[in-house]
This record gives sequence, C-alpha cells and structure tokens, in this order.
Amino acid sequence: MEAGGTGVLQGFKDIPRVVWLLAAGVFVNAVVSFTFVFVFLYLTGPRGLGAAQAGLVTGIGGIGLVAGNFTGGWYGDRFGHRRVLLAAATLGGLTLMAFPLLPAPLLFAAIPVAQYASGVIRAANSALVAVTVPEGGRRQAFAVVRCVSNGGFTLGPPLGALIATGLSYDWLFVADGVGTLFFALWTARVVPARGASRRTSAVPDGGRGRGITAELRARPALLVVLGAILVTDAVYRQQYSTFAVFLTDQGLDPRVFGLVIALNGGVILLLELPAAVALRERPALPVIGTGLVLVGAGYAALLFGAGIASAVVMMVLLSLGEILYKTTATAYVADEAPEHAVGRFQSLYAGISVSGVVIGPPLGGALYSAAPGLLWPLCAALAATAGAAVLWAWARQRRHAARPAHETGSQPQAVAG
Repeated sequence: MEAGGTGVLQGFKDIPRVVWLLAAGVFVNAVVSFTFVFVFLYLTGPRGLGAAQAGLVTGIGGIGLVAGNFTGGWYGDRFGHRRVLLAAATLGGLTLMAFPLLPAPLLFAAIPVAQYASGVIRAANSALVAVTVPEGGRRQAFAVVRCVSNGGFTLGPPLGALIATGLSYDWLFVADGVGTLFFALWTARVVPARGASRRTSAVPDGGRGRGITAELRARPALLVVLGAILVTDAVYRQQYSTFAVFLTDQGLDPRVFGLVIALNGGVILLLELPAAVALRERPALPVIGTGLVLVGAGYAALLFGAGIASAVVMMVLLSLGEILYKTTATAYVADEAPEHAVGRFQSLYAGISVSGVVIGPPLGGALYSAAPGLLWPLCAALAATAGAAVLWAWARQRRHAARPAHETGSQPQAVAG
C-alpha cells in the first residue's frame, strides 16, 4: 500500500503542466493582492473619506467584482479565454498602479474598474483550466489552483501590513498592480496562444448550438446546484461581516476573530488537496450537498455558546464544507457545460459563487441589528436546506437514470457527476 503522501501526489500526476504553471502565477498574484484587505483603511485614512463614503466606494467595487465574474466567461467564449485574461489583467494592473495619482473623486470609478477586472480574471482563469483539463481530472486541477490562491492570500495581508506601515498605503496599490501585470505576462508566456484555451470560442455547427437558457433548462440538477450556491454564499460571507461584530459583542478580543479567520486558511491548505484526491471518484452532487450541510452545521455551532471554542468549531466545520463544495461545484459546472459554452457556464458559476459579497453583509447586518438571536439559526437552516436540495436532486437523478427507457422517453444515460 502506498504511503498517504505518495497517494496524494499520484492523484495529481495527470494534471497538464500548463495548469501547474498557471497556478504558480496565481500564487504570486494572490500574495500581492492585499489591497482588498486595506482599501477601507486607505480610503478613511490617507484619502480622508468618511466611513459612509468609503462604504459606498467599496460597495460599488463589490458590484464590479460580481459583474466581472458574471461576464468574463462570456467574453472568453467569443474572443478566447487567454486573450480576455490578458486584457483584464493589463487593465486591472494599470488601474491599481494609478491609484496613488488619482484625486479622491476618481476613486469612485477606479475601484469598480479594478474590481471588475479582477472578476473577469477569475472567470477567465477558471475557464482556461476547464478547457485545458479533460473531464475526470478537473476537481484535482481546480483544487490545486484554489490551494495556491488560498496560500497566497494567507501570506499577503501580513506582508501588506508591513508595506503599509513601513512605506505607505500607496505602495500597496503599486505592488498589487505590478503583481497583476506580472500575472498577465506570465500567462502570455506559459499558456499557448492557440489550442485548448480557444476551443470554446465558436458555437458548433455553424452557430446552431442551443442558447445558454436552453442548455441550463436541459440540466435541472445544475440549476439546483446554482440556486443552492447562491443561497449558501450569502450565508458563507457572514464570517467576514456579522460574525466579527458578534464576537466583539460577546466581549471577545478582535484578535480572536483574526485567529479564527486564519484557521480557515490553515484547514484549507492542509486538507483541500488530499480531499480532492480521495473524493475524485465520488459523484459530484452528494459531495456538494454534504459540503453545504457542513456550512450550515458550522453556523449552528454558534447556538451552543459564544466563546472561543464554539467559534473554532464553527470555523472548522465551515472550512470542511468549503473544501467539499467549492472545488467540486466548480468542476461539476465545467463537466456539465457544452463545448461551445464552457466559459459562460464558468462565468455564471463564478458570479453566483461571489454574489454573497454584495448581498450577504447588508442582509445579515440588517437582521443582526433587528433580531440578533435569529441570524445564526437562519444561516444554519438556509445552508442545510440548500444542501438538502442538492442531495434531493442527486437522488432524483439516480431514480431517473434507473428507470427503463420506455418510461423516461429516452435511452438511459449514466448519472453525471
């Protein structure tokens, strides 16, 4: 029997070299993508904006991020995912580097532009991986990219704090911009200009492919997954907003919040790759559904107390749920996509999977202000219900696949996932 570490490495041996090289660029870019952590402090500090103005700017930026995720794959299907990633990274990098030179009013436009470019980059990068890796290996490939990205984001904020205090906040944006431009140059070098990254740019059969709406209607289980992710992401994002307020209201030091959030990154870095290998042969839908239920269980842990122990249990369960559902759902959407719409499917998933950035904080904040005792039970119930819906879709899909062809009106097909 192979040792555990060797088995994990064997699970990644078939990932194309270009994905590993792309992941290296993602890691470097993630390390210097620390401006999102400090942007509010930058606006209310050196730029002298009030808290309300800074909140408005960052809120508009969040909308730009979601919009970029929703549209990046659509551009890629038409113009090529590599080309779109390069254009967005160049635009984002130059915009970030210009921040220190811009007067405060122009930041209301520059931040949404930079965030929009970031969203397009994310969607285009996912589409590049999807069209480069064949079905069956996508979970491991997406796990690698997610793992290195999380590793970079773990290292970035402490480095950003050193730069902000040792130099100035302006240098944060310069470094982020340079890193984004480096990612564009690196991608141009390691991803072929022709080949897999452009396979999906045209609709087959002279443009007679079905539209995106028809393609989605033909995949009811996928629609359930997308709806479940939409609900769960609004719940998941509470850890970055109302959860911090909750801990403070319970008399816990703000450092506790920082340590608990760091625990999330540590669990993901430790377990995501082994989990991707161990579960790679499992059907996708039950893995996704279980992950969503674990997110709900994480928030349910807060019902048993407001101490450090319950916060740690909450974050561990939340992290385990994230490991199960995020990578698997990304790969599932790619596997379900028709060849001419891989980018659009990835973009749809990417936009939905970050929608909580916009809808989570205002909804959670409003409920916490009005009835703080209801927030965590509702979060737990919503995520658990979303997970149950995905598990129901899987069970329904299995029953349908097991029925004779004369009952279903078609030839029996293998269960997707």
